[in-house]
Amino acid sequence: MSRRTIQSLTVFSALLIIGVVITQIYWVKQALDLRHRQFNQNAHIALQDVAGKLAHVCGVMQTTNPVEQLSPEYFLVNTNATTQPEMLEHFIKDSFQKHNLITNFEIGIYDCTTNRIRYAMSLSTKNNDKIPAKTTNWVKTDKYPYYFGVRFPEQETYFAGSINGAIWSSALVMVAVSFFAYALFVILRQKQLSEVQRDFVNNMTHELQTPISTIRIAADVLNSDNIVSQPVRHKRYVQIVQDEILRLQGQVEMVLSMAKAERDALHLQKERLDARQMIESILLPYEEKVRFQANATNSMIDADPFHLRCLISNLVDNALKYSDDVPDVVVETYNKGNNLVIAVRDQGIGIAPEYQKKVFNQFFRIPYGDVHNVKGFGIGLSYVKQIVRAHRWHLGLESALGKGSTFKITIPQKHA
Repeated sequence: MSRRTIQSLTVFSALLIIGVVITQIYWVKQALDLRHRQFNQNAHIALQDVAGKLAHVCGVMQTTNPVEQLSPEYFLVNTNATTQPEMLEHFIKDSFQKHNLITNFEIGIYDCTTNRIRYAMSLSTKNNDKIPAKTTNWVKTDKYPYYFGVRFPEQETYFAGSINGAIWSSALVMVAVSFFAYALFVILRQKQLSEVQRDFVNNMTHELQTPISTIRIAADVLNSDNIVSQPVRHKRYVQIVQDEILRLQGQVEMVLSMAKAERDALHLQKERLDARQMIESILLPYEEKVRFQANATNSMIDADPFHLRCLISNLVDNALKYSDDVPDVVVETYNKGNNLVIAVRDQGIGIAPEYQKKVFNQFFRIPYGDVHNVKGFGIGLSYVKQIVRAHRWHLGLESALGKGSTFKITIPQKHA
């Protein structure tokens, strides 16, 4: 499956998941709105029945619209006569049960002579509980001389309970969507790992074939009859073989060291060495491709010579590989305080800011295209980071797209 197909599938799946979530939210909201309307309508009808019964008992004329809703949870009922609490409680509970309003509620009876709620009680159609309520904080009006109020303090809980089925179905849909999203993530992750594995094999094959090819050519030259009569050339090809064998050993050791580093089992054999001399020997095969600026007055450090050689070789190889047709690579050493800084600078393609911290991750590939225009070949920069960490040094990176990159290794020095 191509990358374009994977991207299209990802976008389509994301839109599908978003659509399902939005649809569920919409239908739950619609269900809540419907419950609100049904509840208000049932409460309105039930309270009208109560007002009619009270008017009949008290022998007064019932008004046309005795029920008024002042807020989502508060209803006011005009009675045109004094209301007896016991009678009101009986009528309300009976009417609420008849209209399927099974919930807790409060009633408050207004006294026009004192201009306050003279009676307040918490009731329920779920049971026979009867608890006195506060007579303060009730909404009052001057429109009617006699009225009572009904308040539903647990209205939202009532609505939530009435749509339990919709909530559970929505939860199941969300679980299904979550599993689908996880499955998609696993598929994409496996695709990425497959690409990483392929790239790693291709890149390491290239890295190993290069020194092997060079050694084969040098061996053919050394096997010729007339090479013995050319001692300078003979010595040069022997040196090439030795350098390439060392390079090949470094590539193999780098892979093994990464596995050891993951188990914190990377063992260093430190010794006192001159970083300047080592860098000069490393840069010999590069001839005119790399310039060396030895600006450090003191280049003595404690380091593992093999791993330090591999570290610098990796940075130089990366700088050359991802530079333009005419590479401009500089290796510089200088002192900064009590530290030696080794900087490898190129004028190549550079690294975008969002990838600068990730290039040191194992097998990370910057998605700029194929392997030949990507900084790092999958394991080198991660290996560099592991070596720096094992030595307790500091690794820095400065880079900008199209302007090149500078890797800096800051190494503490011991002064006599």
